[in-house]
Amino acid sequence: MGEEVAVGECSWLDHTGPALHLLEQKPSKKEAIQVSNYCTKYSKTSEQTNPNAALTMDLQSFRKPGEKTFTQRSRLFVGNLPTGVTEDDLEKLFAKYGKASEIFINKERGFGFIRLETRIIAEIARAELDDHVFRGRPIRVKFATHGAALSVKNLPEFASNDLLEEAFAIFGQVERAVVIVDDRGRPTGKGIVEFTSKPAARKALDKCNDGAYLLTAFPRPITVEPMEQFDEDEGLTEKLINKNQQYHKEREQPPRFAQPGSFEYEYAMRWKALMEMEKQQYEMVDRNMKEAQEKLEAEMEAARHEHQVMLMRQDLLRRQEELRRMEELHNQEVQKRKQAELRQEEERRRREEEMRMRNEEMMKRQQEGFRTNFSENREQDMMMHMGGHGLGMNRNSLVNISLKKHISNRAIDTKVSSDVCINPSNAHIERNPNIYVHK
Repeated sequence: MGEEVAVGECSWLDHTGPALHLLEQKPSKKEAIQVSNYCTKYSKTSEQTNPNAALTMDLQSFRKPGEKTFTQRSRLFVGNLPTGVTEDDLEKLFAKYGKASEIFINKERGFGFIRLETRIIAEIARAELDDHVFRGRPIRVKFATHGAALSVKNLPEFASNDLLEEAFAIFGQVERAVVIVDDRGRPTGKGIVEFTSKPAARKALDKCNDGAYLLTAFPRPITVEPMEQFDEDEGLTEKLINKNQQYHKEREQPPRFAQPGSFEYEYAMRWKALMEMEKQQYEMVDRNMKEAQEKLEAEMEAARHEHQVMLMRQDLLRRQEELRRMEELHNQEVQKRKQAELRQEEERRRREEEMRMRNEEMMKRQQEGFRTNFSENREQDMMMHMGGHGLGMNRNSLVNISLKKHISNRAIDTKVSSDVCINPSNAHIERNPNIYVHK
C-alpha cells in the first residue's frame, strides 16, 4: 500500500481521468489545476458519502516503475516569501504533496528550496502554489535549476539511455540519463545526463574534455558541455517584466505587419535579408561539416582496413619469428645430442684404451714373474746337482756359477728382444733354457 498523507480538500484515490493522464506524460500547469479541481470535487462527494473518511493522497500512484525519488528534477524554487517564514512553515505549506527531503530558506532574500518525492508531484505542487497568496504575499514557485546536469553530443547511433547511464556512472551517481529522439523515435545524437552532485558533474566534464571518451566501437568521441536550461513551461509572464521607460516606449505600437513603402518596412526587409544570410551561412557550415564528417569517416574506414592488414602482417611476422626460434631451438637440441654422443664415444674409446694398456701391463708383469721364477728354480736345480756329485767346491765357486748364469740369461733376453724387433715373426721362438755359458 502506498504512502498516504492528509491533504485537506483534495483526494487522489481515484486514478482515472486527469490523474492517469498525469502519470503518462509531463503535465502542464493547466492540466495540473484540472486534476486538482477534479480531486476537490471527488473529495466533496466522498465526504458526503462517508463524512468520517479521511482525505488522503496515495503517493504510490504517482511513481513510475523504476523511477528514482527525491531527485534534482523534483526540486522547487519558492520565491517572494514573507518575512519570518521558517522551514517548518514551508513544510506545512507543501504537506499535502508528501514528505520533503530538503527544505532550505534564505530569510534575508526571501526565497527557499524544497525537494519533493517525484517529478509529477512537484509539477502538481508548482501548478497549484505558483502565485498562491501566502501570508498576504503571492509566492513564486518554479523548478530549480539543475546544477549537475550535462549536455552530451555526438552520441553514436546505437547509444541508449542505459548505455549512457552506464558510461557516466564511473564519475558519480547518475540520477537520469536520456538519449534525445525526434518525433519518430530516431536518435538525434544528443543526450542529457543528470548527476546527484555537482562534483560528479564537474569530474565528468573535465575528464571528457581532456580525453577522448568513446561509448561504442565507433571511434568518435562524445562532446560534453554544461546544460543550458530553459523554462519552456511558464516562460516570461507580463507581471514579471520591469515596467520601465523603455518598456513603455517599445509597447507604444501593437503587433502589426509593416506596410510596404514605409520606413519600418524598408528596415524590416533589410533585417530579413540579414537573417536569411545568417540562415544560409549556417546551412553552408552544416553542409561543409557534413561533408567533412563523411570524408573523415571514409578515411577512418580506409585507415581501419589498413590497420587491420598491418596487424595481420605483424601477426604473421610474429608467427614466423616464433617458428624460426622453435627451429633454432630444435637445431640446438640436435647439436647438443650429437656433442653428447661424441663425448660418450670418446669416453668409451678412452676406457677401452685404458683397459688395453692395463691388460698389456698385466701380461708384461706376468712374463717377468715367469722368467724370475724359472731362473730361481734353475739355480736351485743346479745347486742340488752339484751337491749330489760331492764336488769340493767352495762358497766362491757357487757365487761365480750364479753370476755366470745371470749374465747368460741377460744375454739371451737381449738376443730374443732384438730378434723380435727385427723380425716380428720370430716372436714365437722360445728361448732354450738348457743353453748355459761355462767358463
